[in-house]
Amino acid sequence: MSSDPRPFIPYGRQTISEPDIAAVVEVLRSPFLTQGPAVPAFEQGVAAKVGARHGVAVNSATSALHIACLALGLGPGDRLWTSPITFVASANCGRYCGAAVDFVDINPATGLMSVAALEAKLEKVEREGTLPKVVVPVHLTGSSCAMAAIGALAERYGFAVLEDASHAIGGRYQGEPVGNCRHSAITVFSFHPVKIITTGEGGLATTNDPLLAQRMVELRSHGIVREAERFARPAAGSWVYEQQQLGFNYRMTDIQAALGMSQLQRLDEIAAERNRQLQRYRELLADLPVQLLEVPDDVLSSVHLAVIRLQQATAEQHRQVFEGLRAAGIGVQLHYTPVHLQPYYRAMGFAEGQFLEAEAYASSAISLPLFPGLSAADQQRVAATLAEHLQTMAAELVA
Repeated sequence: MSSDPRPFIPYGRQTISEPDIAAVVEVLRSPFLTQGPAVPAFEQGVAAKVGARHGVAVNSATSALHIACLALGLGPGDRLWTSPITFVASANCGRYCGAAVDFVDINPATGLMSVAALEAKLEKVEREGTLPKVVVPVHLTGSSCAMAAIGALAERYGFAVLEDASHAIGGRYQGEPVGNCRHSAITVFSFHPVKIITTGEGGLATTNDPLLAQRMVELRSHGIVREAERFARPAAGSWVYEQQQLGFNYRMTDIQAALGMSQLQRLDEIAAERNRQLQRYRELLADLPVQLLEVPDDVLSSVHLAVIRLQQATAEQHRQVFEGLRAAGIGVQLHYTPVHLQPYYRAMGFAEGQFLEAEAYASSAISLPLFPGLSAADQQRVAATLAEHLQTMAAELVA
């Protein structure tokens, strides 16, 4: 809890404009609050923005990851691999399908899945006959993973690529929008309030495969089919629908979609502001013993997060700096505790020492406040407060 009398600065926060409010009010006054025209319009808008053929909107990115895995045929006896440095949903989506989950260590400079570690692990398990069916690269902080290299490995080893781009709408990889699925089967975005744009809660999957899109559309709504030409039995009337598989109620409402569609119009502006704030942090922190995560040369990040790593700090000093910033009213966060060290995954046999770069990252990383509307003065306050705590840490090292 903050003991500082100045206003608390959160690590992230939504930005809502008057046009956003007007768009939601328009839906509230319309005949449809859900299953109306706003969701398809939002799906088409996002797909067009990122250069994909299809978009499937759902009530969260977690739901999108789940139905994406099901659409890709993931099930018991299969394996899903992802990064240990991510929100637990990137791994849990595999468990929802009954698949085994494993992890690939990170590149310490970027926090992204290491292509070298992925390739080495694939070579090893190919000999054992335990290749993954799905690999989920995570675009941490808004920076795309090395998708061309991962896509090439997918072709060589026969796995499907599911991009977890929850942080990365508005970003670009090799000059093209994240989400165009050039190197993947499906890409998933999140629209949680602290993400780049928001629908309150919500997610969306993009794909260029019409069959995958159709599967996800059906899975998000109870597995129901309404097109008579696709029925297993002749239709007895216009009211007939068929449940052809076990699906879920993962639908997005028109209220949410209207907010998302309005925010989508400002996506480039929002991403640009986030990049300006990241550049300001680079300047403010240049002389401190910290390192901002690198953005790869062929990536334009959407900058969901500004993550620093403390240099030459013990785990205890990391904790002290983190808690000191919180006490000073700076709402820092850790993105993330390695998933393999969560109790659920420890119970499966995962333990310390298995993914060393991810574990070292978690003992030194801190996410600083960054969001549209964060002032230069607030960023200066963050940097000055961090400097104070780092000076204390340095003094303790000398002592």
